[in-house]
Amino acid sequence: MMDSVSAVADKPVMQICRAEYRAIGRFVEQLRPTRQCMKTLQTQFPHLPPSTLLSIFSQEYQKRMKRSMGRHHAPDVVKAYYQRYRSEAKTRPTAPLLLELANQVDLSPALLARLIVECFLEEREASVPASRHILNNMLREPYFIPDLLLAKHVEQCTVNDCCYGPLVDCIKHAIGLEHEDLLRDKLRERSLSFLAVDGHIVHWIESKASFGDDHSHRTYLNEQFWSYCNRFGPGLVIYWYGFVSELDCQRDRGILLRDGFPSDIVTLCQGPAQSRV
Repeated sequence: MMDSVSAVADKPVMQICRAEYRAIGRFVEQLRPTRQCMKTLQTQFPHLPPSTLLSIFSQEYQKRMKRSMGRHHAPDVVKAYYQRYRSEAKTRPTAPLLLELANQVDLSPALLARLIVECFLEEREASVPASRHILNNMLREPYFIPDLLLAKHVEQCTVNDCCYGPLVDCIKHAIGLEHEDLLRDKLRERSLSFLAVDGHIVHWIESKASFGDDHSHRTYLNEQFWSYCNRFGPGLVIYWYGFVSELDCQRDRGILLRDGFPSDIVTLCQGPAQSRV
């Protein structure tokens, strides 16, 4: 099982306290989801790995987008975005119009591109609404869009958005599989079926290629971890890009948190595999 958000870490991941996480959250409120924002984050928080900072930023930015989604999706607002784009495309065709507009209205470039393409298709095919399949194909391969200028602007949004869009989705999926394979290989290397970590028996392992913050961990507890405990017994959750240290407070109830595969393990027995990987 796998959830992923950021790039593979190139050095050990640190756990951070809730107060520091909140400080990072306040700082990223001023940033936009461009790849340049990572340089700013690394300068401000040089003690944290880039992959951890990207995961934290992505999660906080997605929360921000969810809070403002209703405002951006209002029909009159969407229409205004589209009309503004079409107008400026006539006078400044070489400018990164959608990227500029996304920054000005504080909306993900990839999400804005989706709204604009939807409007374009509705305008072009007024009698037959475009299917979601056609829309998704155009976002994945912008040059399917029968307007080369719009295709270029949509591609700019896809390439420059580090939180949303088809490119990010592909990266997330690949990173998720990579960490799942890493965990599986480590277990197979040790021929492990049951093990103990820090004196706690582990019957299942859940791999999360993301940073564990309060919101995501609470969601996982309710939707996954407690169910695993009820069905399989105590287990281990690996947040490969770190987690808020105060969240590791459920050990007595059967959930142990780590930011990497543990080295301090004790094999209890060999037998049919019981771990969830």
